[in-house]
Amino acid sequence: MAVSTSYVARETASNLRRNLVMTVAAIVTMFVSLTALAAVLLMKQAVNSASVQWRGGVQVAIFMDVNATPSETNAVAEQLKAMPGVKSVRYVNQQGALAEFKQMFAGDPTFVSVVTAADLPPSFRIVPTNAANVTALGNQFSKQPGVHAVEYAAQEINSLLTHFHQLRIYAYVIAGAVMIGAVALIVNTIQLAIFARRREVAVMKLVGATNWFIRVPFMIEGLIHGLVGALLAFGAAFFIRTHLSPFISTNLLTNNSPYVSPHDTLITGLVIIVVGAVVGAAGSFFAIRRFLAV
Repeated sequence: MAVSTSYVARETASNLRRNLVMTVAAIVTMFVSLTALAAVLLMKQAVNSASVQWRGGVQVAIFMDVNATPSETNAVAEQLKAMPGVKSVRYVNQQGALAEFKQMFAGDPTFVSVVTAADLPPSFRIVPTNAANVTALGNQFSKQPGVHAVEYAAQEINSLLTHFHQLRIYAYVIAGAVMIGAVALIVNTIQLAIFARRREVAVMKLVGATNWFIRVPFMIEGLIHGLVGALLAFGAAFFIRTHLSPFISTNLLTNNSPYVSPHDTLITGLVIIVVGAVVGAAGSFFAIRRFLAV
């Protein structure tokens, strides 16, 4: 028996109206769980973008003033070369800083377009022979003429990870627990709808209706629960992004405030929509199985 579009639309709308309170509850619960999941994904992207400058084993970064003179820069370079505790040192000029900045804020071309190389400080990226030497090494240059700031990978990355680790755990727990609740609500809503029509379903089976003919409207109902909740979570993801990435414009490169580009947020939102649709449809699919055994 073919499934007509008008039949599916009519039956789905009828089911949604009949169980309005349960429908709203399922959507809200799905929204909360998917928002928690979106927060986890955004935090992960924020930490990744903020730790770009520490890749390659760099433990110490000496950021020069934007207007540091060549003699001040050369003095730092000569001292670093002469130090026995330095395994390797790499100088990142302003053009290199701009390239790194574009990588850190990829996906936000409008923002990147207003920053030039002249706005960013050059820096020395240092890998020490012994991690225990980083503090002493940094202290030696912190008050050097022309040096703007000395930053340590361990402090910066650990600060980020410490700040977000507990939040990620909470978000995973909330997402998992509330997702279970959302699936349970969807299953309960679909079962209530089909239980109210169990005699009609039995008659439809007896006159030759296939399982899929009966199942599709209920699966569409669950799909709508998941999609509406996911779309609300999509909007919440953009709200979370704006509060997750307070950007300080004075120290563009040395600022490690968490940042997530609109592009990354869009990808996260699309993932959330897919998850919501799949969970909603799958919950409905399993909810009606036992009612089809007539």
